[in-house]
Amino acid sequence: MEPHVMIKLRRSMLFVPGANAAMLSNTFIYKPDSLMFDLEDSVSLREKDTARMLVFHALQHPMYQDIETVVRVNPLESEFGLKDLNAVVRGGADCVRLPKTDGPNDIIEMEKAIEQIEIACGREVGSTKLLAAIESAQGINNCVDIAHSSKRLIGIALGAEDYVRDLRTQRSPEGIELLFARCSILQAARSAGIMAFDTVYSDANNEEGFLKEAELIKQLGFDGKSLINPRQIDMVHNVFAPSQKEVDYANAVIEAAEEAAANGLGVVSLNGKMVDSPIIERARWTLQRAESGIKQ
Repeated sequence: MEPHVMIKLRRSMLFVPGANAAMLSNTFIYKPDSLMFDLEDSVSLREKDTARMLVFHALQHPMYQDIETVVRVNPLESEFGLKDLNAVVRGGADCVRLPKTDGPNDIIEMEKAIEQIEIACGREVGSTKLLAAIESAQGINNCVDIAHSSKRLIGIALGAEDYVRDLRTQRSPEGIELLFARCSILQAARSAGIMAFDTVYSDANNEEGFLKEAELIKQLGFDGKSLINPRQIDMVHNVFAPSQKEVDYANAVIEAAEEAAANGLGVVSLNGKMVDSPIIERARWTLQRAESGIKQ
């Protein structure tokens, strides 16, 4: 059998406003899969420089070394973009999140700027990853080209608030207005072999609504969701966790595949049914997710 390649879980990506010194000092305690420090929309113009300095120092905090750190920077064409990028790359962020990505050129320009900073500060070229947030109709139309634009890209994400404004509509509890964008992002990400991330659910007090949306995006095939409240972390992890029944079936599939391989058989069968390679791969993925918890 081929060796199983572990895939980094990114079920939860918790937003942390870059100007909020209190949150920056202790957000590691919540244990999301990724933390996303924000220098863009959550930071007022007069706090941009302070937030940049706070995030630069937070990135080097020992307690943030064991969790993936993502930083949403301001657009490169803004007066803050290049300053943000210098601080983030030199500070050692794992990933830069591009806001308002409308086309592949946005990625290419960002990649060039990051590479120059990596060379200047002695960081390994290519070690700073990219995550593209798509927040406009133009971005959705170009999301396939965006997804294929750089080897640094770990995924593409939907930013719903700007997107629905661009469509001249508003968000609804059912989310029907986001269905095309979500499907487009998912298809584009999978065609490029990268991850797809859903937008935030902005009503932190509506747990039922959050769980419905989390179940929907999991069913569509998303890898995870951006979060604005630490209370949402366990909820989304539980939604993405396999059930005990799914784990038992996955174990049976893997055992059957290993037994077939040991006996030199080209066909794997379980309970009289043929098990093909996509089912085996899904079983491996189920067991990997189960290592982080089984659905309660």
